[in-house]
Amino acid sequence: MAFPATPVCAIVLRDDSRKGATQMAQDSRQSRLAVVGAGKMGGILIEAFLKQGLVSPEKVFATVHHAAQARREFSGGAVPIGTDNRAAARGADIILLCVKPQTVGAVLNEIRPELNSEKLIISIAASVPTEYIERRLGSSIPVIRAMPNTPSMVGAGITAICKGKFAGEEHVATARRLFDAVGKKVSVDEKHMDAITGLYASGPAFIYIILESLAEGGVKMGLSRELATLLAAQTALGAAKVALETGFHPALLKDMVTTPAGCTIDGILELEEGGLRVTLIKAVVKASQRAKELLFSDEAPA
Repeated sequence: MAFPATPVCAIVLRDDSRKGATQMAQDSRQSRLAVVGAGKMGGILIEAFLKQGLVSPEKVFATVHHAAQARREFSGGAVPIGTDNRAAARGADIILLCVKPQTVGAVLNEIRPELNSEKLIISIAASVPTEYIERRLGSSIPVIRAMPNTPSMVGAGITAICKGKFAGEEHVATARRLFDAVGKKVSVDEKHMDAITGLYASGPAFIYIILESLAEGGVKMGLSRELATLLAAQTALGAAKVALETGFHPALLKDMVTTPAGCTIDGILELEEGGLRVTLIKAVVKASQRAKELLFSDEAPA
């Protein structure tokens, strides 16, 4: 599928009440976005941007690795999908790099002739440092590294953002405006990105196991699976909301629920005997270590 020479994305921010919002929206409408590698996370971001009204579907282009994947639809088919990364990058001001770590080098080689210092690369490729991207591109192109997690699909994600040596605060601001559409965002030192990956990129899977286990406990005690799952999920949501809004340490919040000689302390005893606390800590550590190991072998020639 060929890509026309028209702008590939118009970003329109919503918030007419805040100072500077109108100017921000006007600036954003001038931007053009290409999503290179519209897989699981790339697709989540596209749909989230569309749902939040940040992206005009007729002006956003996405690319996939195989032609068969180009039949996938975003926004009811309003978003064109192709396989020509270079053509997508050519017409874009912002390139959102959503490919697997092992293919980053080859993709950068492909789109490099279409890049310049006026364009912005935002990479969500796990374990790929900004320094590697900058070195592969061989020029002063601003690079932002971001790591969103899958709850972004419902606007409840969180994205860690760090900048490369050629990126300025204006580039960080652009990334923050984009990822604001899918949840919270934090600016971090790049040295922490692997730990962040192990904690909150893998974390939703750990939470789902906990939710499933809580629901199974409810089923064991006679609840319907539908009711047990609802109770478990809402309990997790409520507990997380309390932690975020009060700022209290989780241990303090746990103690607030736990009454002397009550049922909760008996349940906590079972959790401690089962090693849940240590197991979760080790899960984060192992996932973080794996993030470091994912640091692709640089097989693509420069």
